[in-house]
Amino acid sequence: ICTLLFVSLYILCHFIITHFKKHTDFAAVHDDEDAAVNRIALGLCTFTLAVALGAVLLLPFSIISNEVLLSFPQNYYIQWLNGSLVHGLWNLVFLFSNLSLVFLMPFAYFFTESEGFAGSKKGIMARVYETSVVLLLLTLLVLGMVWVASAIVSNDAASRQSLYDLWEYYLPYLYSCISLFGVLLLLLCTPFGLSTMFAVTGKLLVKPRLLEDLDEQLSCTRLEEAAVSRRI
Repeated sequence: ICTLLFVSLYILCHFIITHFKKHTDFAAVHDDEDAAVNRIALGLCTFTLAVALGAVLLLPFSIISNEVLLSFPQNYYIQWLNGSLVHGLWNLVFLFSNLSLVFLMPFAYFFTESEGFAGSKKGIMARVYETSVVLLLLTLLVLGMVWVASAIVSNDAASRQSLYDLWEYYLPYLYSCISLFGVLLLLLCTPFGLSTMFAVTGKLLVKPRLLEDLDEQLSCTRLEEAAVSRRI
């Protein structure tokens, strides 16, 4: 069931990305190596978008499945909508969200920008090696900065040792911080987007004339006609 749901989301996200991408992206590349790199980056971005869409739809899916089970408790064909499925989906979404955030998206960016190390043979594997090295160095840099910040904020051995507990503390903390940043960005951009949307809609639509005063328009027209006749 999880595989079918993810495949459906992946196909939907693939159509969304290919619909909104530029015509020169991922396709119109004369070099076979660059075309393969762009296809791999497209697959990674589609996977990440599918995971993000799954994270968004997970709460409505949980609520709807619970209501369906409460409405039809004796129906055999909907017993697969149980708590173990929901918990499994939550765990998979959390796992792939961290994987996409920490590894897949930076790898896709560095992979499209890589050209291989100087002196090495050109090819896909040379770009993979360069991307892996750059991503490893970036990971070490981020972990070092976090370790130093943790040591500065709380100067004891327990705080420095807690960095080894990467999976249970730091990845959820990083996921929560980036989610908070996304929510703040949404709250900041939503008013501007709504104002722009209403401004564009007001320019495209014709305003109704139901509340206009026709007598006032007739008097204005008579005054304009009188002014024109006097000028003539």
